Amino acid sequence: CKCYFNKLSQGGRVESAVGNIIIDPKDYTFSGLKGETVGRLPGKVAGQQFVIQDCENCSIYIFDHSATITIDDCINCQIFLGPIKGSVFFRDCKDCKCIVACQQFRTRDCRRLEVFLCCATQPVIESSTGMKFGCFQYYYPELALQFKDAGLSIFNNTWSNIHDFTPLSGENNWGLLPENAVVQDYVPLPSSEELKAVRVSTDAMRSIIPITRGRRQRSSDESCLVVFFAGDYTTANARKLIDEMTGKGFQLVQTKEVSMKAEDAQRVFQQCASEFIPLLEKGPVVALEFNGDGAVEGCQSIVTDVFSGTKVFVSESKASASQDVDNFYNFADMQMGM
Repeated sequence: CKCYFNKLSQGGRVESAVGNIIIDPKDYTFSGLKGETVGRLPGKVAGQQFVIQDCENCSIYIFDHSATITIDDCINCQIFLGPIKGSVFFRDCKDCKCIVACQQFRTRDCRRLEVFLCCATQPVIESSTGMKFGCFQYYYPELALQFKDAGLSIFNNTWSNIHDFTPLSGENNWGLLPENAVVQDYVPLPSSEELKAVRVSTDAMRSIIPITRGRRQRSSDESCLVVFFAGDYTTANARKLIDEMTGKGFQLVQTKEVSMKAEDAQRVFQQCASEFIPLLEKGPVVALEFNGDGAVEGCQSIVTDVFSGTKVFVSESKASASQDVDNFYNFADMQMGM
């Protein structure tokens, strides 16, 4: 994808009318700041583009959804970016710590960025080194609606599946942040009075995005696939099962929200397909992969106890579960163009 942005000349004022509202780019730009804490409150960006450039030793918080964001030539900054409908592009940045939710993530000519990421598509790094990634973990009351406004699903997060355009033989340009990394140690809560008004929590249990293991080592060779079908409580049901399973010590490996057709269901659900096909017309499904010894039995017993009136697909046995997981994610990755 290509992003085109005009860099604003100092003092230059370009106005563009969106609907009947006059947009002044100065309101959507942080440029040339040193040692400042700045941000935008919920409702202040409202889906516009944003530009951050030439900032050093700053703490920057965009507590709203946006169209696209470019970050150029920033050094030693801490940055929070709320849901971005399109792409976020970091260029020529170094020693920055970030929390980012977006559709597409890209870096070029960056050094030592540490990013807690939620990204709907495969993140891409280019000519960048010393990059570290973790799973997005954040909450404030307006965030769930901002994800919706940006057209992002909280269940589509490929944070650890990085594509390096410019790999060097024998060297790895990226890795994962430590599992026990504490978000606030990287991007502290805002210190300014204005931004303190946003009621932020970095507690993993409250995170809008479910915390997944992604590409980290699994603790067991037993996984289990659970699929919830579209309905009024799909998200709540999925979150409830995640809480129950992780509370019992199982690990959430990955999640996905995707639309399925009848032929996809035949491939994924095989002999049980006919009972689920009628449910597909209501909207996308939400799939969860859990890992741990006894995961299949654990999922089955919770689903029976807690979701007795709801049709849910759960792997039948340890033997069939790994095939279920492969079948579903092969289909989902094709569907999402991964």
